[in-house]
Amino acid sequence: MTETPNPHIIDADTLTGEMRPIRRCVLAIGSNLGERLASLQGAVDALADTPDVWVTSVSPVYETEPVGCPEGADNFLNAVVLIDSTLSAATLLDRALAVEDAFGRERDGTANAPRTLDVDLIVVGDRRANDENLRLPHPRAGERAFVLRPWHDLEPDAVLVDSGPIADLLEGLDQSGLKLRDDLSLEIH
Repeated sequence: MTETPNPHIIDADTLTGEMRPIRRCVLAIGSNLGERLASLQGAVDALADTPDVWVTSVSPVYETEPVGCPEGADNFLNAVVLIDSTLSAATLLDRALAVEDAFGRERDGTANAPRTLDVDLIVVGDRRANDENLRLPHPRAGERAFVLRPWHDLEPDAVLVDSGPIADLLEGLDQSGLKLRDDLSLEIH
């Protein structure tokens, strides 16, 4: 994974004149409450409507068994969205949280609680962050088949920063809880 699809492309912020590189970003989206597919499509649309974000591809949809969720949680629909963006990682995180909130995401403090929408930043270029609000790359991405499988569908040669090729990581994971949903798809509008 490179810092930008073309390292010579730079976007100048029209207000400040600040130069910001375009970074390839990977976002994982998931839902296990309500109209799951509609929530995922809404997330793709909201990301595409974000200034300085360009959705470049969306993975197939997978249905996955809940991981670490409370007893009785319904299956998730999961996908990965690839974007190019000049936004900072912190701004992208703020946008991801706003999109979740717009789709009724409730946070009651229960770990891995069922949710209408989850939007996780997996990587933002080759950025690294480790503070209380933002950790990049996502600390559990390399352990999650429901992130790596759809990402692999889009970029089989991708590398998770500090962890290695996603193809190698995926080989070491149990994928039995993943089911490709050929009957469902997400579109870039």
